[in-house]
Amino acid sequence: GDARVRGQTGVVSERRGSYPFIDFRLLNNTTLSGEIGTKKKVKRLLSFQRYFHASRLLRGIVPQASLYLLDEDYLGQARHMLSKVGMWDFDIFLFDRLTNGNSLVTLLCHLFNVHGLIHHFQLDMVTLHRFFVMVQEDYHSQNPYHNAVHAADVTQAMHCYLREPKLANFLTPSDIMLGLLAAAAHDVDHPGVNQPFLIKTKHHLASLYQNVSVLENHHWRSTIGMLRESRLLAHLPKDVTQDIEQQLGSLILATDINRQNEFLIRLKSHLDNQDLRLEDAQDRHFMLQIALKCADICNPCRVWDLSKQWSERVCEEFYRQGDLEQKFELEISPLCNQQKDTVPSIQIGFMTYIVEPLFERWAQFTGNTPLSENMLNHLRRNKAKWRSLLHKQHSSSRSNDHSGQVTGSQEQTLNEEETP
Repeated sequence: GDARVRGQTGVVSERRGSYPFIDFRLLNNTTLSGEIGTKKKVKRLLSFQRYFHASRLLRGIVPQASLYLLDEDYLGQARHMLSKVGMWDFDIFLFDRLTNGNSLVTLLCHLFNVHGLIHHFQLDMVTLHRFFVMVQEDYHSQNPYHNAVHAADVTQAMHCYLREPKLANFLTPSDIMLGLLAAAAHDVDHPGVNQPFLIKTKHHLASLYQNVSVLENHHWRSTIGMLRESRLLAHLPKDVTQDIEQQLGSLILATDINRQNEFLIRLKSHLDNQDLRLEDAQDRHFMLQIALKCADICNPCRVWDLSKQWSERVCEEFYRQGDLEQKFELEISPLCNQQKDTVPSIQIGFMTYIVEPLFERWAQFTGNTPLSENMLNHLRRNKAKWRSLLHKQHSSSRSNDHSGQVTGSQEQTLNEEETP
């Protein structure tokens, strides 16, 4: 694999390697042909106006208006969308198309400006933009779910949460910058497979992080490497940058789904005892962790059309892992068997056991604001739609009983998953 060694002493150097018997590149075994196909599609999609801008650029005539080679029409629509970036129905898929696949960079530049972070931290715009590009490009575009569009979606959700009055009234510029950076980079360089897969294939990252929060540790260390390489914060005192790096780690590590109960129990205790003191940096940081956890799994709380797309994408990524495990005669991981684990059953289980408990507590914290109520309403409606689709699948399976598509035990499993 290609070397990925970044930063200064203190950052764990990482190199993409290979499993003992599985070449890591096999995870993306369609990458080459996919890239060729994508390039052809992009060329077909690019308008004459964009080619005109590109040719001007190649001749050394720099376009005055924008960072990207887009039609003015596209740029106008993207700017219009950014004026509504705080709305919960923000369509990140449309925004990504309007920015020619640069949704994360464009969104971050806008939000850092809106929140006054560029001025407050005296950030160099060229360096800031270069850092954002590094982050965006370190995501794997061939991942159906864990890609830069997911990072942009989580960042937009984080922006919405940072504006909730209960939190916004206490946040410092440092809190806001940490929240946005952690959201943007929380899944950087995600390989498209989960931690159990890395552990059972003896991947070097699993060994490096001793099988604990393997992916989250990698996302954090990769982010620090890019921060140091870009020298974005080099003008700040060393103790400040060290604190930023540590807090980024604490935020990103909080997204480990295996720690869900730990955070829920702690949040419930704070809410029941009414002892959250947001004037205290430690309590603010904890609520930033909760906000990031919410942003990371907020897809079921979006409008149905967006939520359904994300659900299908994450399941497609699961199924790809299952296919890889089957190919190398490994036990297929839970939720990764396309023949048994249907999208509706996966989503109903996820909503019931992971999403609902967290967002109900978040609504309790915010004081049931319009945004929290809106998210819970979408969650309930979306869950009802998945139940309806699951019921249709059951009916279809019963009518085709002899085809052997769904066995009695499989149907029992689906029913169990459907029951809260």
